[in-house]
Amino acid sequence: MNDIMSQAEALKEELITIRRTIHSHPETGPCLPQTTSFVIEKLKEYGYDPKEICESGIVATIEGNKTGKTFLLRADMDALPVKEATECSFKSNNGNMHACGHDMHTAMLLGAAKLLRQNQDKINGTVKLVFQPDEEGFTGAKKMIKAGVLKNPDVDAAMAMHVHSGTPSNMVLCGLGTSIAGCNRFRIVVKGTGAHGAMPELGVDPINIAAHIYLSIQAITAREVSATKPCVVTIGKFSGGDAANIIPEEVIMEGTIRSLDKETGEFVFKRMGEIVSSTAKVFRGEAELIELSSVPPLTNDNDLAKEITSYVKELLGDKSVILFEKGGMGSEDFASYSYEVPSVYMMLGAGTKQEDPLYGEAMHNPKVVFNEDILVTGAAMHVHSAISWLKNHQ
Repeated sequence: MNDIMSQAEALKEELITIRRTIHSHPETGPCLPQTTSFVIEKLKEYGYDPKEICESGIVATIEGNKTGKTFLLRADMDALPVKEATECSFKSNNGNMHACGHDMHTAMLLGAAKLLRQNQDKINGTVKLVFQPDEEGFTGAKKMIKAGVLKNPDVDAAMAMHVHSGTPSNMVLCGLGTSIAGCNRFRIVVKGTGAHGAMPELGVDPINIAAHIYLSIQAITAREVSATKPCVVTIGKFSGGDAANIIPEEVIMEGTIRSLDKETGEFVFKRMGEIVSSTAKVFRGEAELIELSSVPPLTNDNDLAKEITSYVKELLGDKSVILFEKGGMGSEDFASYSYEVPSVYMMLGAGTKQEDPLYGEAMHNPKVVFNEDILVTGAAMHVHSAISWLKNHQ
């Protein structure tokens, strides 16, 4: 294991170069042509035969000398439509930004790919490396599962890792059971009738309808969901009208429902649909609730979580890992894997302001900066976890 860490340390400058290359050219959504091409070329350079099984969804496998089970390692590759505001020499200038650290994840898994090739004789079975698009939009994991990412060979267990700004560098957080919320992304389209602001009686004001909808749906979580079941509805986009004296014909609202319970999320979405349509009708307009995408709550397999974190402790020490129950309301599309195979999802600390004033900004913040020293740790964690699990499950 110390050998794995020393080998990973030897790759540090290469990992930083990979990360900065990806960081400087961020792409968003389900189509990541530059990033996909870069990752495929790197995998080929390391001796792999990568396949693009769906748009921007890459799979590569490595087998050891002994046959055995299959362990999946996953990294996400997409960025966010955020204009970068850091002072990094390698900052993005195309209006997008790797503000969630997916460039870090991709670099770590590419590092793991190289380390696995160097340690191929220690692999008892198969390691499947997965690089997926559109984690942020919650479509990437589902598309890859539909394309057969868990087949040929069949996956027996899966692992993913996410950097976490504000947590001390190299501190590992791992939830037991359901620790990350499910999420429904939605759009509400409110239609009215345009009119001059001086004669509102001649129109149907969609802004008025939307305002009533906005207030009413907050009552669902306040009065219709048990206080013991965490749930939050957020409207992050409210758009309508172009002129101060004109009533528009349409208002668009977009937002999210987050819950740690799949049934709760489904209930809230159903009630929202009823409130949206009936509220619009009361005020003489029309409105529709549209689901844009969704992801279920993420549930770690407890036995797998405890086993994998024991391997992490072998690498980083007993005090480097914190196991916790329940968790926050963020969402992650690796959840889709966790409903198909035993899975574990961990967070790797990427630095605090006490370590460096540049570190510690919130995830998705245009000024967030991650400690690149942890690239070594992440690559080593992938490799040691995969090799150890396969060895102990022959």
